[in-house]
Amino acid sequence: MVLTNVADGAFLRPGALEQSLRWALPLFITAVGVGISFRAGFFNIGAQGQFYVGSICAAFVAEWLSGAPAFIVIPACMLAGMAGGAFWAFWPGYLRIRSGTDEVITTLMGNFMAGLLLVYVTSGPLKDPSGSGQQASSRPLEAAYRISTSSGLSVTIIAIAVIVGIAMWLLVNRTTFGMLASLAGRNPVMVRWQGALLWKLGITSFLLSGALAGLAGTIELMGPNGRIASGFLPGHGFTAILIALVANFSVAGTAITALFFGGLASAALYLPVMAGLPSAAIDVINAAIALFITARSKLLDKILRIGGRSS
Repeated sequence: MVLTNVADGAFLRPGALEQSLRWALPLFITAVGVGISFRAGFFNIGAQGQFYVGSICAAFVAEWLSGAPAFIVIPACMLAGMAGGAFWAFWPGYLRIRSGTDEVITTLMGNFMAGLLLVYVTSGPLKDPSGSGQQASSRPLEAAYRISTSSGLSVTIIAIAVIVGIAMWLLVNRTTFGMLASLAGRNPVMVRWQGALLWKLGITSFLLSGALAGLAGTIELMGPNGRIASGFLPGHGFTAILIALVANFSVAGTAITALFFGGLASAALYLPVMAGLPSAAIDVINAAIALFITARSKLLDKILRIGGRSS
């Protein structure tokens, strides 16, 4: 019964596919970036913070350029969001390369810091004076600068996701960087023997990962939300990490998996209304998927080790 209701809410009811795509496209963009970093052997767990910082930078640029033509403001906000996300990924990457600091810890710390920064800017410099006070938020973005309605789906957002997907597929599968990054994730010693600089691969993967998370944050600001608010979409980055893991860092696999998880996000809005189920049921499904993938990976590694010893 639960699975039937989830399927209805995700894909089968009228308008469900569009709603699923609304959630899937930003998740895909962030997850592709996470996959680039993980593929290179650097565990960037800070996608949520990079998502937040990207949206904050884009909101400031939109504020500063208020009144300028849309064809200037929209690209400027996109670039600012990518730069903000890349910066928030750079410093954990630099600490990892420079001093061997565990990037899992530093990127998680970055998530908390970015969340507090979001509270500060929405309660201070970007505060909407007409807000109700129940949740701190920025001033609404001008309608001319929005790239979608509140539905969150538009030709512009679809085009951005397609461009990102094609560009990252080419990067991973058709460039020297992609080949060396994949090799670095499996055997960094071999990369050094090839004469490549591991630190360059690491920094580049962190920057790409952060830039794409920041781009997703900008899309949320300029698309369905139209503003940033304290603590908005708190699970976006962690869901993107789960998507990348389930897809085994494949760009095509990430697209399919993101659509699946986008469907789950859509179903989370449908279940309480139509099925009388709490939206937390989707969180339980997400957790079960994560547990299954982790257990499967551990079992596969054990089988491979046993097979290696027997041979």
